[in-house]
Amino acid sequence: MVKFVWQFVQTNKCGALQKAALQNAVVKPGKMQDTDHFGLPPWKRVLDVGVILLALPVLVPLTIVIGLIIRSVSSGPILFKQERVGYRGRRFMCLKFRTMHCGAETATHQGHLQQLMESNVPMTKMDAKGDARIIPMGRILRSSGLDELPQLINVLKGEMSLVGPRPCLPYEAAKYLPWQMERFNGAPGLTGLWQVSGKNRTTFTRMIQLDIEYTRTKSLFLDVKIMCKTPLALLIQVWETRVQRKSQSAPAATPTAAAAQSSMPLRVANH
Repeated sequence: MVKFVWQFVQTNKCGALQKAALQNAVVKPGKMQDTDHFGLPPWKRVLDVGVILLALPVLVPLTIVIGLIIRSVSSGPILFKQERVGYRGRRFMCLKFRTMHCGAETATHQGHLQQLMESNVPMTKMDAKGDARIIPMGRILRSSGLDELPQLINVLKGEMSLVGPRPCLPYEAAKYLPWQMERFNGAPGLTGLWQVSGKNRTTFTRMIQLDIEYTRTKSLFLDVKIMCKTPLALLIQVWETRVQRKSQSAPAATPTAAAAQSSMPLRVANH
C-alpha cells in the first residue's frame, strides 16, 4: 500500500513538472523586466485603468452605436470571442465587435498568414483584396480599429494592456521560431510599437522585432508616446485601405480600348 501511494505521488509530481516545463518553454527565459501578474507592472495597470475611465464618456455611446449598426446589417451576436495567446503563452478569450458573417471559414486566413510568415512581403490584410466574409460596414470598423474596442474589457480584466504586442492566434504561435517567442514576454495590447511604425507596410519578421524591442524597453513614457501616435496611425491605415480598395476596383483597360487609344495620336497627326 505504501509503495502504491509513493508511486502515485511520484507520477503526479512528474506530471506537474512536465506541465511546468511546457509552460516555461513557451517563451525564452531571461530578459524579463518584471514578474507582475500577466506582465503588468503597477504603473502600466494604473495607466490602463486611468485612460479607460477618462475615455468612458466617449466610449459608452460609441460602443452602443457600433453595436446597433452590427445588429442592423447582420444577424447574429454583436461580439465575437476568439482564443488568443497572451503573456508567457497564457490563453484567454479575446473580445471584438463581429465584422464577419457567422460561421465564416478560417482556412483562408490561415493560408494567408502562413504566406506572410514565410515570405518577406508587407503584411497586407485580406480586407485590401476583398473578403466576402466581411459584413457591411465591417471594413470600416476593421481599418479604423473600432472593432477592437471590446478588448477594453480584456484590459480591465488584466488579460491585456492598452499598449503591447498584438495577441496572436494559437495556430500562429505554434509556428513561431524559438527567438520569436520572446514577444510573449509582455502583456498583449490594443496598440503597440509595431502599429505606429508602419504596421501593414512592414514584414512579419519586422513586426516580431518591434514587439520584442517593446517588451525589452517598455516604460511609462514609451506607452504614452505610442498612445499619442496611435490616432494618426489609424487615420493613415484607413486612408491606405481606401486607396487599395479603389485601385483594385478600378476597371482595367481592355486590349481593344488600349489599341484604340494608342492609335488616336496617329489619326490626329494624319488629319
